[in-house]
Amino acid sequence: MSLLKFTSKGIYCSQADVYLDPWKGVNKALITHGHSDHARWGSKHYVTNEINVPIIKHRLGSISVSGKKYGESFNINGVKFSFHPAGHVPGSSQIRVEYRGEVWVFTGDYKTQKDGISSPFEPIKCNTFITECTFGLPVFQWEEPKYIYARINDWWAKNQSGKITSLLMGYSLGKIQRLLKHIDPSIGKIYTHGATEQMTKILRQFIDFPDTHLITRNTTKKEIEGNLILAPPAVMGSTWVKKFGHLSTGYASGWMAFRGARRRRAIDHAFVLSDHADWEGLISTIKNTGCENIITTHGYKDIFAQYLCEQGWNARTEKTQYEAETPEKALVE
Repeated sequence: MSLLKFTSKGIYCSQADVYLDPWKGVNKALITHGHSDHARWGSKHYVTNEINVPIIKHRLGSISVSGKKYGESFNINGVKFSFHPAGHVPGSSQIRVEYRGEVWVFTGDYKTQKDGISSPFEPIKCNTFITECTFGLPVFQWEEPKYIYARINDWWAKNQSGKITSLLMGYSLGKIQRLLKHIDPSIGKIYTHGATEQMTKILRQFIDFPDTHLITRNTTKKEIEGNLILAPPAVMGSTWVKKFGHLSTGYASGWMAFRGARRRRAIDHAFVLSDHADWEGLISTIKNTGCENIITTHGYKDIFAQYLCEQGWNARTEKTQYEAETPEKALVE
């Protein structure tokens, strides 16, 4: 009998009667991180990393939730569980599951590059490894982030010198805070959309960020001129952003590696910066786990599993309801 099963509600451990990142409401849910496709409303009790507790409370509302430290073991009916850094966003975890000497690891979403805000990814030895593969193609090879941060600061500084306002877009949880951490605040003021400001405020209790200024209905075009706006991609083309007149737009995402993704929304500057592992990150992680079996979930799962099998690994795919990032999805969230 498999230690973990893929069911209509989520990834299920029958021995402990718990689910990992369920997509339907259950009695007890172990949660890897706060993005909406992994942390869903409707379960009676949630268990997650302690940093993720205020994140999912903010996103899910009034819930019963308990937090665990990284590496802290807890037992449920003889099954030992623990959360380990996934490096994806602040509070993100891999979930280690052990029973009678057999170890499974579920990654949730992860990246192997350090981002300065998340606890760095740690490979965990296991028998079976359940992995995401959002960017599971050889074409995806990430550049060192420091060069991308430098280009973002140069872009803003050039705009600022010409009194052009810069709009930099990214996901409200994780990407915006990563950008904020590495932006040079000496260039000018940093303004934020309400959604990004709320999440950043929650994370300030754990991470030191530069000062930000929330955009309100009273914020004027003149006031914001030459400065930087951090916002989710959904604002592109909205009434909210149009009131600031001409802007230079930038978007930070792994999908900016595709020129078509940039053209579809007429983005001025594309910054290829992902919070998921690239091809080399995925392969090196699998090697470091020493696993015997691999299960690929969301992303280029079929292609990636086929490649692994061709290289001699025992790999297969499983269907989940985790919404793998796509170029289209990246431009609307």
